[in-house]
Amino acid sequence: MNAPLRKSRPYLFHGQTQSLCETCLKLVPAKILIDGDDVFYQKRCPDHGVQMTKVSSDAAYFRSELSFLKPGDRPLEVQTRTDFGCPYDCGLCPDHEQHSCLAIIEVNEACNLTCPVCFAGSSQAATKQLDLATIGRMMDALVASEGEPDLLQLSGGEPTIHPDILTIIDMARERPIRHLMINTNGLRIAADPAFADALAERRKGLEIYLQFDSLRPEALTELRGADLSKVRRNALAALEARGISTTLVCTVKMGVNDDEMAAIIDHALTYRCVRGVTFQPIQDAGRNLGFDPKTDRVLLSDIRRRVVEDSGIFGEADMIPLPCNPTAMSIGYGLRNGREVIPVTSMIPKEELVSVLPNAVTFERYPMLKQ
Repeated sequence: MNAPLRKSRPYLFHGQTQSLCETCLKLVPAKILIDGDDVFYQKRCPDHGVQMTKVSSDAAYFRSELSFLKPGDRPLEVQTRTDFGCPYDCGLCPDHEQHSCLAIIEVNEACNLTCPVCFAGSSQAATKQLDLATIGRMMDALVASEGEPDLLQLSGGEPTIHPDILTIIDMARERPIRHLMINTNGLRIAADPAFADALAERRKGLEIYLQFDSLRPEALTELRGADLSKVRRNALAALEARGISTTLVCTVKMGVNDDEMAAIIDHALTYRCVRGVTFQPIQDAGRNLGFDPKTDRVLLSDIRRRVVEDSGIFGEADMIPLPCNPTAMSIGYGLRNGREVIPVTSMIPKEELVSVLPNAVTFERYPMLKQ
């Protein structure tokens, strides 16, 4: 018999999930397909047809992510109801599977820049800001849900231009919040020594989350609308001189600054005040002028690969999924002595990492880890 032979599909069917239609945001079924090193969601919307969305460029790492899962911590209180089901209910609802590892209060919408890329869509034209009473209620709600919140980030807008920002910091200090972070573009820190001094007086448990996208003027201009090189240098000099803990945060856009990750890490090591570097992929949220997902989008796996291949510091085993949200964050820890960094993540067995580390982003203020 010359019966026809079946042909194998050119991909591996890894499983099924749900996702959102990229056109109408309807919840739709999605197949998880692996093609070589690439992982795709094949979505099927009844109104807009089939969509193929690449979610990873590292199939091996993608497969490993769920092995870092651990039971979530339930919040002490919830703040919203479940009306429509995930992902349409916003906030800490009864169906939420994890506590707030990182809480963000956007204290204003105003900014002293109007960046072409801004996840919050803030601008110099915006004027709205929260009053102290509202911010206090939000902090109290966080404490009610968390007991001792791990990390609160003050964001905006540009939080440092809120007229009561120092009072807001003091309000957080009056509550049992382990770690406080200010998300800033650094303009005020660079230009206002008195403000930098006031931050230094409050530096215990405080961290500056400093926008730092590139070492190249042309990349800064594309992402921020201006060459902010001097501003960044002056802000870092002010933070360094005052010993204020700092994390550099870089928004990564394909073809603009995706080749700079190793250089930014190396630059960070020239400052004693810098404790970490965060790379966040550009996303279609807020204001994103000229964004084309086909050419501009960067995946978490792309960033991780760049750090592993280019930094000369972290290897494959050092950059692991963060157990409290393993599919969304990859993290590596190291011991620093001057410009030398010794990776430590790979020295700890995975089983111990998952069982011992808390469901958190920052660990050093946990009493259990001091043992």
